[in-house]
Amino acid sequence: MGVCRRGEIHLDVVGNTSLGGSEPMRRDTIFRISSMSKPITAAATMTLVEEGKVHLDDAVEKWLPELANRKVLGRIDAPLDETVPAQRPITVRDLLTFTLGFGLLLAPTGEYPILKAANESQIGMRPAASPQAMPDPDEWLRRLGTLPLMYQPGERWLYGIGSNVLGVLIARVSGQPLETFLRERLFEPLGMKDTGFSVPADKRDRLASSYIPNPASGALELFDSVQESQWGHPPAFPSGASGLVSTLDDYLAFAQMMLSEGRHGSERILSRLSIEAMITDQLTPAQKAVSSPPLPDFFETHGWGFGVSVETRRDDLASVPGRYGWDGSLGTSWFCDPKEDLIGIILTQRAMALDISRDFSTLAYQAIAD
Repeated sequence: MGVCRRGEIHLDVVGNTSLGGSEPMRRDTIFRISSMSKPITAAATMTLVEEGKVHLDDAVEKWLPELANRKVLGRIDAPLDETVPAQRPITVRDLLTFTLGFGLLLAPTGEYPILKAANESQIGMRPAASPQAMPDPDEWLRRLGTLPLMYQPGERWLYGIGSNVLGVLIARVSGQPLETFLRERLFEPLGMKDTGFSVPADKRDRLASSYIPNPASGALELFDSVQESQWGHPPAFPSGASGLVSTLDDYLAFAQMMLSEGRHGSERILSRLSIEAMITDQLTPAQKAVSSPPLPDFFETHGWGFGVSVETRRDDLASVPGRYGWDGSLGTSWFCDPKEDLIGIILTQRAMALDISRDFSTLAYQAIAD
């Protein structure tokens, strides 16, 4: 875990890399950061916006013809052929704000036909989906394009899929594989030497095992081992939503760039205005009112920018308006607070560790003594 305030960094390493193991955690231990990939993908997209290669309100069908002429379900539980035409095309902004009309339904929903079809198509709709189970980007987008949208573009926030579509968009606009683009534009300039979509053999000894609580007993069960890791070789589909691995120092470099309004030392990665757009709540009250948030009453105190959650109202010690960041479902969390000049990052190997990340944030804020 790490806390950085006003440039002063405090890092701590606790525990072992596996349950019952003797290999201690290290500062450079590699973790699966799952949804903490989303802010990185959003930042990469903004580099293309700054270059004028894409614009926020461009229709994505220019580069992603598979998503042209969308049909939309008449109602969320309708058969797949019960549709109406989309009222407008999907835009780059829709992908960044998760308002493209398709995504994870986080509230209890039952077995809707659209969910059954999406799961059968293996496009990564299930949390903690195997990175090796998804097809290559062109086939992934083709499969997505065969499905109707759940809702009209721009109507409401739906989690997750937008970042994966952005990954395909980045690759097609840049003419490079997503990982190559991320490495050249973000990872190498920021010194993020251990961040990527897989762990090479010569770094495998630094990868932590990953565990998921049993729903019934709460006991931790092995999700991904080191020896047979799903991240042991490059995936067919590099997921901009959840596919990256990283280390504490690597993600701290990204967080410091965000908190420094796009600067990294003497280099500028993004403009101040791009960072401001990313960390501004982009959702309207009407969109929030009909959306299914990840937690009850989430949109009472939060909004969504480009790839990040944004605090909008104080309701707790660590809930500070203007604070932004996001969590990873496999046990990681990150936030930046511009007002306090504060960064917090915690990387664990226990999935769904919201209680740990909440307590970590609280402890970080209660330690402020000025």
